[in-house]
Amino acid sequence: MTAFYVVVDKPGDWQPYYPSQDVITFDDYLHKVGADKKNRVRVINLCRSYRYLGTGYYCSLLAEARGHHVFPSAGTINDLARGTRLPMMLDGADKLLQKLPEGKAGDTLQFTCWFGEALNPDHSRIAQMVFEHYPCPILEVQLAYKGGWQIRQVRPSSLKNLVDPAEQEAFATTFEQFSRKMWRKPRTRKSYRYDLAILVDPNEAMPPSDKKALKLFEKAANNLGIAVDQITRKEYMRLPEYDGLFIRETTAVDNHTYRFAKKAESEDMVVIDDPTSILRCTNKIYLADLLRNHNIPTPKTMVLNQPDRDDLKALVEESGLPLVLKIPDGSFSRGIIKVETFEELEAGVKTLLKESSLLLAQEYLYTDYDWRVGILNNKPLYACRYYMVRNHWQIYKHGDTTKSGGYDTLPTFETPKAVLDAAVKASQLIGNGLYGVDIKQSGKRVVVIEVNDNPSIESGVEDKYLGDQLYTEIMSEFLRRMEARGR
Repeated sequence: MTAFYVVVDKPGDWQPYYPSQDVITFDDYLHKVGADKKNRVRVINLCRSYRYLGTGYYCSLLAEARGHHVFPSAGTINDLARGTRLPMMLDGADKLLQKLPEGKAGDTLQFTCWFGEALNPDHSRIAQMVFEHYPCPILEVQLAYKGGWQIRQVRPSSLKNLVDPAEQEAFATTFEQFSRKMWRKPRTRKSYRYDLAILVDPNEAMPPSDKKALKLFEKAANNLGIAVDQITRKEYMRLPEYDGLFIRETTAVDNHTYRFAKKAESEDMVVIDDPTSILRCTNKIYLADLLRNHNIPTPKTMVLNQPDRDDLKALVEESGLPLVLKIPDGSFSRGIIKVETFEELEAGVKTLLKESSLLLAQEYLYTDYDWRVGILNNKPLYACRYYMVRNHWQIYKHGDTTKSGGYDTLPTFETPKAVLDAAVKASQLIGNGLYGVDIKQSGKRVVVIEVNDNPSIESGVEDKYLGDQLYTEIMSEFLRRMEARGR
C-alpha cells in the first residue's frame, strides 16, 4: 500500500487549489509523520524555499532519513543550489533553443514551468528538458541572447510565485496528472509481490523489443507475482514506485536511458541494463581495448585519432584493405562504413570524424552471418545467426527503409562450443546483466565483434526456440534479485 503527502509551509499556500486531505503543513510532517516500514510513503515537497537549512531543505532531508520517496530529492536541491551541472550545458539544449524566435544581443527571457510543463508552447520542450535534469516541482528558467539563446540560470520556485490565474489553472491540471501517474491509488489486482517498470519509447523506429514481446514479458512477470507497467522518459519521477527497472529502448550514455539506470541504481532497485553495463558497452573504443587487454579474440582493431594522409597510408600498409570504420557509439549498423580503396578510406574517415574525434578501423571478415549469443547472468540463454542483407555486407541496410537479413535461432546446445565460450568470457568483463554478444566465425577462427548491453528480443526471432520460456527466464532473474535484496 502507498501513502503520499503534499507538504506546504502554510495551509494558505494551497488556498487557490482544490482542498485535499493529502496536503499537510511542514510542521505536521515534522511531528506527525514518521518512518513506515510496511507502506511506501511518497512526498511532494512544495515548501516555499529550498534554501540550505530552510523548511524545504529539511523536508526532503527528513523524508530521505525516514525512508520516504521525496520529490524533489535532497540531491536535486543541492544541485540547484550549487550549480554542479551548468544549465547552459544541458544535453540537447542547443537544438531546442535554436527553435525559439530570434532575439537581439542583450535580450533576456524568463518563464516558470511546473512538472516539465509551461504556459507558452514555445517553451514546453525546454521545460521538459530542464525538468529531466533538475526534477523539481516548480522551476524558473532564465535565458539570455548572445548570438543565440542560452540558458543562464535554472532555480527552484514556489506556489506563491504562481499569481496568474492561467498559471494556477495550468499548474493544478498538470499536478493532478503528475500525481495520478506518479502515485497510483491501490489497484485491484492479484497478490503481486513486486512491481517492475519497463522503460519504452513508443516512437522508436527499431526498439529492442516489439509490442508482442513486451506483452510476453508482462505475462511471464505476472505469472511470477510481478506487476508490470510500461513507462516512458516522461515518467522519470515514478521510478521509486517500483522494485525493478527493465530498459527496453536503445541505450546511450548521453541520453535519458542512462539517467534512468543511474536513478534506479541509486534507489537500490534491480535494474537491467545497469549503468555500468551501459557505460562499458555503448563505446566501441572502450570495449575494443577491454577485450584486447583480456586476450579475448577480436578482429584486428586500430584506434584512429585525427589521422592525416600519411597515417592512413601506414594503416593500409599494415592492415590492408578492405577495412571497416566505426564511430564509438553507433548501433544497428549505423555509423559503420566499409572501405575498399584508399580514396574510400579518406572519404570515410572525413565523414565519420564529423561525429567523433576518435574512430575504430577494424579488419574486415567476410561471413554469411553473425552469431548473436544472449547471455543472462553469465550463462548462455539463446543463440541466433543473423544473415547479411542480400547484396550487402551487414545484417541491416539503411536507406529510405531499413532492410534486415534472415535469421536462424538455435538451442545453445547446438551452438559451437567455441562461440559460446567466447561469448561468456566477453560478457563476464562487462557484468552479470543481460547481454547480446556478437561473434564472427570463419573456419576455426572465432572473434568477438562487440557486446551489446541492450540486446534485441523480438517475438518470433530470439524466442523462436525457447518460446515463452525465454521471457520467463529473464523475469525469473528479476525475481531472484528482488528476493535477494529483500524488497
